Amino acid sequence: MKKEKIRIAVIGLGYVGLPLAVEFGKILPTVGFDISSKRVSELNKGIDKTLEVESKDLMSSKYLKCTHKLEDIKNCNFYIIAVPTPIDKYKNPDLKPLIGASKTVAQVLSKGDIVVYESTVYPGATEEECVPILEKDSDLVFNKDFYCGFSPERINPGDKVHTLTTIKKITSGSTPKSAKKIDELYKKIIKAGTHLASSIKVAEAAKVIENSQRDINIAFVNELALIFDRMGIDTIEVLEAAGTKWNFLPFRPGLVGGHCIGVDPYYLTHKAEEIGYHPEVILAGRRINDNMGMFVANKVAKLMIKKGQMIKNSKVLILGITFKENCPDIRNSRVIDIIKEMEEFGCKIYVYDPWADKNEVKEEYGVKLLPKLQGKYNAVISAVSHDEFKKVKIGDLLNGDKSVVYDVKNILNINKIDGRL
Repeated sequence: MKKEKIRIAVIGLGYVGLPLAVEFGKILPTVGFDISSKRVSELNKGIDKTLEVESKDLMSSKYLKCTHKLEDIKNCNFYIIAVPTPIDKYKNPDLKPLIGASKTVAQVLSKGDIVVYESTVYPGATEEECVPILEKDSDLVFNKDFYCGFSPERINPGDKVHTLTTIKKITSGSTPKSAKKIDELYKKIIKAGTHLASSIKVAEAAKVIENSQRDINIAFVNELALIFDRMGIDTIEVLEAAGTKWNFLPFRPGLVGGHCIGVDPYYLTHKAEEIGYHPEVILAGRRINDNMGMFVANKVAKLMIKKGQMIKNSKVLILGITFKENCPDIRNSRVIDIIKEMEEFGCKIYVYDPWADKNEVKEEYGVKLLPKLQGKYNAVISAVSHDEFKKVKIGDLLNGDKSVVYDVKNILNINKIDGRL
């Protein structure tokens, strides 16, 4: 494809798709497509509620048009699908968004077009799950009439340093020729360069192990926290001491949620079990990380009892509900595990988060956020390390000397903390 003939459509304008559409829209005709008319309306006004793209950058992307209408993408010839790939309540891959996006693109697919997937999947998913849909609904033949590729997203929500253009991009294609075209296209916007993988499956596998590796590393330090808690040793002090060696990895214990690290390992294990292999290390890490919220809640309850407090009807303040610091993303936040467990004890839970959207939190988790930080509480739990929480005067929120302070993220500015991971 010559530059003047490339017409891009980015399907899905969330944390991944929007930055991509904005960058391509600076140099090439680009249509950003999303099924949410509300989202599209906000973007056309220069408003991005994910806070990934600033208004000035959104409005200065001169070749970008955002829409929710299918007819607006029918003249495109390069389709990039960037939709969520979550898991269901049984920890199985939920491909409904990906399948839906594939059906949408198939309706407008023409001969010579290329479809690139950025959504994280298990190795083989693009060719086994998506391509058959594209063929069936378009009446076109794969690798003859149209081509596919996989270029996994590496967006880190809330990170203003490691942004789309500064992170090396993995690319791949279904044929050598289409792979080269896909790689050349991404090189136009990725300053850090690209890595052309030998196949779509290699690119899919590379992505899914990135987050699985991080998940396992965090699971290791979380398990250390569980062990050292029983031994009466401060985990952070141990990690700081061990960290004086040059090759010690600086991971910290904590809650593991979000759209990637807490989800992607299940995509890999799903495929592994499908081909007859039962993964042990990966699933063991997931079990440890998935139970950390319960551990925190039980630890806080024990500390309250130790201080002579009544658990039932006690007021517990939780600072933060997003899945990570300085970011409005609440997807797969494991803070909810602390909330549910404390509620099981009969506690009255109050949650404050200046970054989260109150309507989204209510809809997703049934939790009503405090409009401002005030009141007196029997326990305060810092669950997310937002910068704002580092400045909070925790003493003003405590209901006397018996109140418990538990610092999950080791950020609170207070002399006496009752416990931390």
